[in-house]
Amino acid sequence: MADVTDTPRRNPVAKGVSVFAGAILGVAGVAQALAGIAAIADDTYLVKVDGYLYAFDATAWGVIHLLFGLALAIVGFAIITAKSWALVIGMVLALGFLLLLVALQAPLAALIGTVTNLLATGAAFGVAKLLFQDGIGAGLLGFESQGFLDAWGPVFFFAMIFAISMDYTVFLLSSAREHWERGEGPRAAMVGGLAHSGRVILAAAAVMVAVFLTFALSGPLPPKEMGIILGIAVLLDALLVRLLLVPVLLRLAGSAAWWLPRPLARVLPAVRFGH
Repeated sequence: MADVTDTPRRNPVAKGVSVFAGAILGVAGVAQALAGIAAIADDTYLVKVDGYLYAFDATAWGVIHLLFGLALAIVGFAIITAKSWALVIGMVLALGFLLLLVALQAPLAALIGTVTNLLATGAAFGVAKLLFQDGIGAGLLGFESQGFLDAWGPVFFFAMIFAISMDYTVFLLSSAREHWERGEGPRAAMVGGLAHSGRVILAAAAVMVAVFLTFALSGPLPPKEMGIILGIAVLLDALLVRLLLVPVLLRLAGSAAWWLPRPLARVLPAVRFGH
């Protein structure tokens, strides 16, 4: 980060966006601006560009985009996204857990399904860093690394990967729950659930991977990022997480995976999978 405490050559510090917009669009561009950002208040940032200091209100990024163009809007969007990243993850995880809890009537099984959804997401982000940020394999895939992921990428990819993983989780765990409600033991319920839903999960994942990888053949970088990252995430989630790790965890948990405390049983709506 540039040292924003240095004395600038002149003192054009201003609360607002017009001066800073001119500096971004006319002097350095987004990359240099991002390198010199320092927070001085909750939503106000001090930026050093070409030796000058500028004040920037990040809460107005949408208006900034309309008035001054995309470059300055990207800066504000990146700041706001970074600040809300933890909140987005927390809300998605909480809602996913509540959905599985209501559907499965089993807190531990819902927790297993929610937490394992993060594994494919983390693996996909690691691949994204190697390919699109570090540039490893960029020549083979036909693109030039820009040295960073777009600001919209992490939140978008996390939400998409988690949603797709949740589909496969519901397929697997609801089938296992149905066998459990028929009076089968925990091992038989896990085996039966995997036998009935495994082929569906594998076929659905194969279709999704094929669709996503077609985006990887496109020329522009954003659809290429989307296709490769989502394709790898779906492949890893279906083969390693959903069809291998989750059944193992259910087998290790045994009957505890389907245990429902009485206080929860009184407040949760009744959901049954058996016929």
